[in-house]
Amino acid sequence: MSSNRICSRSVVLAGGKGTRLLPYTRIIPKPLMPIGDKPILEIMLRQMKRAGIRQVTLTVGYLGDLLKLFFQDGSRLGLQIDYVEEAKPLGTSGPLANVEGLTDTFLVTNGDVLTDLDLRELIAYHHQQGAIATIAAHKRKVNINLGVMELDGHDTVQHYIEKPTIDYLVSMGIYVFEPRVLDYIPKGEYLDFPDLVNQLVAAGERVCGYVYKGYWEDLGRPDDYERATVDFEKDRARFLPE
Repeated sequence: MSSNRICSRSVVLAGGKGTRLLPYTRIIPKPLMPIGDKPILEIMLRQMKRAGIRQVTLTVGYLGDLLKLFFQDGSRLGLQIDYVEEAKPLGTSGPLANVEGLTDTFLVTNGDVLTDLDLRELIAYHHQQGAIATIAAHKRKVNINLGVMELDGHDTVQHYIEKPTIDYLVSMGIYVFEPRVLDYIPKGEYLDFPDLVNQLVAAGERVCGYVYKGYWEDLGRPDDYERATVDFEKDRARFLPE
């Protein structure tokens, strides 16, 4: 899959408190959590550079000074990095309204994702679909450790399943946007990605999902973090090919 169009700009949402990773995140922002010998965000930034990204904006809030101190202007990684401060929480999409210069296709990611997704393939797919937004998606199984019943309107049991497994298609926290998506994000107001996507769909805009079957782990909880660390150390070249 290829595309003549390029995407050289990305925004990383790095302002969250990472409460699910407490107590680690009391002293270190989640994007700086180490995976092997590198912070998770450094791994992501190296992947972005490999995909042709050259300019990255980090939206920062909680412990943002540590992120600035570590990444500085990005020159160590061969990138141009700047920062946008969140004076107050703006949700997962609200901060985009404060980022200047988003005049062409741009990538948006969370700051805590370990994946071997080829970002170039994602961007090419987005352009081929002609979408205003493309969401990288992954199939995730959720185990329900209880018996689950279905009742009719008269409280009569219609179905009973013991400890079912449910398949969901979940967002990977990686998106490709066209700049006109910013028309749907009011500046200075709180807005999360689900609300933004629902607004786009209601307005008749084309929003696509890119289903990825490779490796993906969101570092939301301690067990996710530990699993990602083991997987990275086991096969570093999978995530950071030479």
